[in-house]
Amino acid sequence: MTQDQHYDVASYALGILDDRDAARFEDHLIDCAQCAYELESFVEVADVLATVDGEAFAAAERAERDGAVLNKMLREVGVERQRANSRRLYSLAAAVVVFAMLSIGALFAGGQWLAPDSGPGTPTTPAEAGNQLDPLPVGGVNIGGTKLPGENYTGNDARTGVSAVVGLLKKDWGTQVSFAVAGVTGPKECALFLVRRDGTSEKVAAWTVGEKGWGTAANKEPLMLQAVTSTPVADIAHVQVQEITDSGAGETLVRVP
Repeated sequence: MTQDQHYDVASYALGILDDRDAARFEDHLIDCAQCAYELESFVEVADVLATVDGEAFAAAERAERDGAVLNKMLREVGVERQRANSRRLYSLAAAVVVFAMLSIGALFAGGQWLAPDSGPGTPTTPAEAGNQLDPLPVGGVNIGGTKLPGENYTGNDARTGVSAVVGLLKKDWGTQVSFAVAGVTGPKECALFLVRRDGTSEKVAAWTVGEKGWGTAANKEPLMLQAVTSTPVADIAHVQVQEITDSGAGETLVRVP
């Protein structure tokens, strides 16, 4: 008897031999008491194995394998979450440092912004000139007399009796417009318009004139105001004071220049 024929005992008991090999083993089994004895013991094992649900067994193996994969994934997610928390903490710490630096800078700048006014006539620094309005003269102006900030232009309208002086000052962000109006009576509402060189216009200020007016016998003080515009000085053709009515801009009271 060959060794392969002995191995056929288990295969025969499990029923996995084909017909030709099964017939050959049965012929061998007639003359081999050892294989007959082994076959008898394998029959009991084969009966037990026959009761096993192969699909359930395969599913259990898959579940065990998938469980191992799931556990590995959960461990990796936990590690990544720890890393993300660490990164958030580092980012938060960096943001706190930046915020503290900005706060200190703002306090320092605030100390300069809130410093006492140096008074009229004191030149501003180059840094201040670009981001702040130059103040109007203290004590008011006389039309054609006290100079307003910037390049000054004067206008008078003999028909309406209104006069005005306008100071145009170039700024980094556009133009500072300082103006004084006299000889305007009320009650009425007025506005200051910029007329650009391309023919378009822009209203930069509006105000109410009371019964006493401004720069009149009843109220000698002219009205002084300031406005800002993004229009560059070079693009401004002239400015004009107009009365505002219910239907919109009305009569032009004075044009400068």
